[in-house]
Amino acid sequence: MCGEKLRSSTATSLHVAAFCVVVAATIIGVQGSHKVYPELQSLPAEKVDETHRTGYHFQPPKHWINGIFCPMYFNGLYHLFYQYNPKGSVWGNIVWAHSVSKDLINWQALEPAIEATKPFDIKGCWSGSATILPGNKPVILYTGVDKHNRQVQDYAVPTNLSDPYLRSWVKPSKGNPFIDPDRSVNASAFRDPTTAWFVNGEWHTVVGSKRDMVGVAYLYTSKDFKKWVRAKEPLHSARGTGMWECPDFYPVSPTGRRGLDTSALGKEVKHVFKVSLDLTRFDYYTIGVYDKEKEKYVPDLGSVDSWAGLRYDYGNFYASKSFFDYKKHRRVLWGWANESDGEARDKDKGWAGIQLIPRKVWLDPSGKQLLQWPIKELEMLRSPDPRKLNSKVLKHGRHVEVDGITGAQADVEVTFSFRSLDRAEPFDPKWADLPAQDVCHQKGSTVPGGLGPFGLLTVASEKLEEFTPVMFRVFKKGGKHVVLFCSDATSSSLAKGLYKPSFAGYVDVDVSKTKKISLRSLIDHSVVESFAEGGKTVITSRVYPTLATGTKARLFLFNNGTEEIEVDKLTAWNMGKPVMNVPLNKGASIN
Repeated sequence: MCGEKLRSSTATSLHVAAFCVVVAATIIGVQGSHKVYPELQSLPAEKVDETHRTGYHFQPPKHWINGIFCPMYFNGLYHLFYQYNPKGSVWGNIVWAHSVSKDLINWQALEPAIEATKPFDIKGCWSGSATILPGNKPVILYTGVDKHNRQVQDYAVPTNLSDPYLRSWVKPSKGNPFIDPDRSVNASAFRDPTTAWFVNGEWHTVVGSKRDMVGVAYLYTSKDFKKWVRAKEPLHSARGTGMWECPDFYPVSPTGRRGLDTSALGKEVKHVFKVSLDLTRFDYYTIGVYDKEKEKYVPDLGSVDSWAGLRYDYGNFYASKSFFDYKKHRRVLWGWANESDGEARDKDKGWAGIQLIPRKVWLDPSGKQLLQWPIKELEMLRSPDPRKLNSKVLKHGRHVEVDGITGAQADVEVTFSFRSLDRAEPFDPKWADLPAQDVCHQKGSTVPGGLGPFGLLTVASEKLEEFTPVMFRVFKKGGKHVVLFCSDATSSSLAKGLYKPSFAGYVDVDVSKTKKISLRSLIDHSVVESFAEGGKTVITSRVYPTLATGTKARLFLFNNGTEEIEVDKLTAWNMGKPVMNVPLNKGASIN
């Protein structure tokens, strides 16, 4: 199930023996999907511990949430549906919770939209998507688990289209399930229908699945959105990847930042295919071409499926879903970040899971990757009096506090520059087969280098007993340079029993020309979302400090490389709190 229980506990190496592929990688240690805690799942929160709750990230007042799905813009409002346990702070008792907003930042909660009540979903209402049909009629497609434990695809429609909030949804008995897996489909691994698109006179949707270790995106078509037929061939598949959860398929413009409707086509239009890999619990995407005649998606040469491919986020980010925002003509991406502090702690603190800040996504001018950036509306929470630094030189071993900033709840933008690349360290050939996070773990933030490590020390205590560095290192590899971007939670907390990984990715930037690099970090108590070089590489870390909490959290600039680093420009804002999931009473209007 897209967005099911993920718990990170130990670093492991992933071995795909079926295809003789060994991923010499340190990845998130993962427990099996749909892990149930019957002794915990129905224990309501006696209290809610606010210590690590976020100030401006989306979360309900208490209990468990996971995967984002079915975001949509309809009749002037943004709607967000997500998996929620109303009875406890671990996975279980899942319903489709429903919140609405005018701006994607301030949210008010409605009644659950979908609950397990019908024979075709009696054992679970899992992830799905929304499609706006002609006549401005929204329909939800979702995975239900029937009484035989088969995963089937169901639909729901609003009870009353004149209700501006779409509070009530009905799951018609007639026509459900609208896709019933035949014997050739693995009904225990068949879920998460995508937003539908219209081409060649038919509607199309994709359902994620697997055949042994082959990830599969089954394609279904319909002329009337009622009777669906499986295509002869999948839209796409790839060996050695395992189960494809939460598939997402959408077009992107080759020029500019404007988003495209999901059904948009054209000679120059590219397409993005994204999956959440159950095997690694990360989200991967490729960029390619959609052949509407052959009903096939073909990744571009060099755009790699599976663990070696591109990721939206190289940190704690899963079960993502995008939607086309008709209001602002943009493609908006949502992702979920789970907790890393254990089920018992989740129960004690009374909540678990957050949704990350929505991001605008568009195609990089190179055509080789996507760019991501926090939506513009987030800036309404910035304080009117930001802290600014210009032309500040960071010598080797120096760290400088950015005072006047609440280090637990801030938005920071900074540009670093350097005069020379001569001191960049050689890139070890052994690292070529390792994921970036292994290199980050080996080098760390305190190991001196040539050009780096330098960056920010976020959620830091006064004497640096706790800190989460968000940093860069530059290496030389042949006649080129490699930029490593890290968010390292290793020293984030003095508490024991936490999963504190090093997350990292490489940044596609030619520093020999620019001699500078930029960073933006969204800091919010227990989460740090960081965007390198205008959103080319993004990393999210979850942190649980014991000293650096609330007003005691601090923010520092640092440089542990021998090359001097100049802070060309830093602007840091304290961040306010939005309206966050306050119930919208019947008869009331949204704020």
